[in-house]
Amino acid sequence: MAEAIAVGIDVGTSGARAAAVSADGTPIAFATAPFETADETRSPAAWWLRVQKCLTDLSRQTSLSSVRGLAVDGTSGTVLSIDEAGKPLGGVLMYNDPCPDNSVIERIAAVVPTDSPARGANSGLARAIYLANISPGSRVLHQADWIAMQLGLGEAVSDENNALKSGYDLVSEAWPDWIEASGLDTARLPRVARAGAPVGTVGKAGAAFGLSEDCRIHAGTTDGCASFLATGASQTGDAVTALGSTLVLKLASDTPINAAEYGIYAHRVLNFWLVGGASNTGGAVIRKLIGDERLEELTARLDPGRPTGLDYYPLLKRGERFPINDPDHPPRLEPRPEDDALFFQAILEGITNIEKRGYDRLTALGGPKLRSVRTVGGGSRNPVWTAMRQRALGADFLPSRSVEAAVGTASMVLASLERT
Repeated sequence: MAEAIAVGIDVGTSGARAAAVSADGTPIAFATAPFETADETRSPAAWWLRVQKCLTDLSRQTSLSSVRGLAVDGTSGTVLSIDEAGKPLGGVLMYNDPCPDNSVIERIAAVVPTDSPARGANSGLARAIYLANISPGSRVLHQADWIAMQLGLGEAVSDENNALKSGYDLVSEAWPDWIEASGLDTARLPRVARAGAPVGTVGKAGAAFGLSEDCRIHAGTTDGCASFLATGASQTGDAVTALGSTLVLKLASDTPINAAEYGIYAHRVLNFWLVGGASNTGGAVIRKLIGDERLEELTARLDPGRPTGLDYYPLLKRGERFPINDPDHPPRLEPRPEDDALFFQAILEGITNIEKRGYDRLTALGGPKLRSVRTVGGGSRNPVWTAMRQRALGADFLPSRSVEAAVGTASMVLASLERT
């Protein structure tokens, strides 16, 4: 068996996962440790316990003594407060928790640039300010940062992907002055490094898992960026479409794109910028209007060579974010044909048109021409829909190397090792 060279650790909403990859990026070991209760999702002790289990399981599958680097990805915008010893103070706000204090949101809105992802009730900055206010003297950091500390990192170091929603400026590569004006002393925030950059070693903390003391800890990333890298997408023009409950598009660009009105902001990953948007259409619409039990039957009756001519915009309720930004945008699902197969095909055509408009929007805002598409999520398993989408997008459709964020984080580490 090939040697394990890099390890990626993913702390997500359902538990922890870890992957070990060889020098050519091939996954050679994988472990998972699900959370047992909903409360564990927001418990740092549970995060660390599950990570420990994953690393122990990896070490039973393959030797980790040859691993040269590891990194952690976490849910974007999840923050916690710690004391001077690095112990969590009990305050955790998850990526989907709105800031409980409206005055914090208002103060941010008064000083933060309008195109910053740090604005709004769901920004990492709003959560960080709230936690800092209720625990004077504490430090605030991100989920992935704290796990890296447990792995041996002697200080809190974040990555610019996780730090983006907390207000970090990717151009100046610093915490901007307006963070203090919004109510948070930047000294209470972690140092930030580029995603994948080496920031320390595991030291004696790695011995329990068979890691050598000089195994490097690399700055991590968000679970979304890691999932993109897991597919194998890595070149400008490579895209990943997630056909889950909603439709999410991500595109590797040679220039950053920030368009707050569409929920678009740029992450820097490896040697490119990762940009994208999320529509309210997607699998939830199909599940509601068609039902999972009829998908196979109706798929067999689809005829993509004969478009329905129905111009649907499939939504469950009014409101769209991307590629149209209109909180009152109406669903368009009429006229409805009597044949359910035609209705299903029209829905798929509508979602496909939204996907095309989304990539066209990214290109119009300065992104590159679409080069290739990899697809993840339940919709990727429908071959007829895939053929419809490929015809509409006019790009190469490539298989995904993996759908596991941990593999993407490991591949990011591997790329960093190759540069040093």
